Amino acid sequence: MYWMEFFTVALIHLLALASPGPDFAIVVRESVAHGRRAGVFCALGVGTGIFVHVAYSLLGIGLIVSQSIVLFNALKWLAAAYLLYIGFKALRAQPAAPGAVQEQAAAPARTPRGAFVTGFVTNGLNPKATLFFLSLFTVVINPHTPLLVQGGYGVYLAVATALWFCLVAMLFSQQRVRDGFARLGHWFDRLMGAVLVGLGIKLAFTELK
Repeated sequence: MYWMEFFTVALIHLLALASPGPDFAIVVRESVAHGRRAGVFCALGVGTGIFVHVAYSLLGIGLIVSQSIVLFNALKWLAAAYLLYIGFKALRAQPAAPGAVQEQAAAPARTPRGAFVTGFVTNGLNPKATLFFLSLFTVVINPHTPLLVQGGYGVYLAVATALWFCLVAMLFSQQRVRDGFARLGHWFDRLMGAVLVGLGIKLAFTELK
C-alpha cells in the first residue's frame, strides 16, 4: 500500500546523497587522513545523525523550527561555526617536516568515537537537512501515513545514508588513494578546509523560505 510512497522517498533521498555537501567532505577527510576505520565510523555517525532529523520531523518540531526565524538562525549559525572551525583548522595544515611520517605512524590513531562524533555533529547540525526532512515528512509523505510506517522510512534513510558513506570511506581509504594524497597531504587538507569553509559561509547565508 505504501510502496509508491516509499519509492518516492528513496528516489528523493538518492538524489540528495548524490549532491556533495558537508557530510561527503567530512567523510572523505576522515578516510584520507585517518584511514578506513575512522572513515567508516564517521560514516556511521552521519547515518546516525539522520535519526535526529527523523525524530523531530515525526514530533513536529521541524515545523516549529521552519516557522521560527530565531530558532532557524540559531541552528544555522551553530552549524556554520562548526564547519568554519573544522575548515580553518585544515587550512592551517603545514608541509610534513623530515621524519614527520615516522612520528605520525607512532602517534595515537584516530579514535572511533572521535570520528563517529564528527560525522554525527556534522549531519545533525545541518539546517539544510532540517528543511529537507521537513519537506519530506510534510509534502512527500502523507500526514495520514501511520507513524510506524513513517518511522520505518526513517530507519531506511539512516541505514541507506550510512551505507552510502561507508562506501565513500572505503573508496577514499584505499592505500593507493591515501598514498597519492599523502605526497601532497597538506594541500589536500587545505583544499578540504577551503571546501568546508565555503560550505560554512554558504550555510551562514542560507535564508528561511
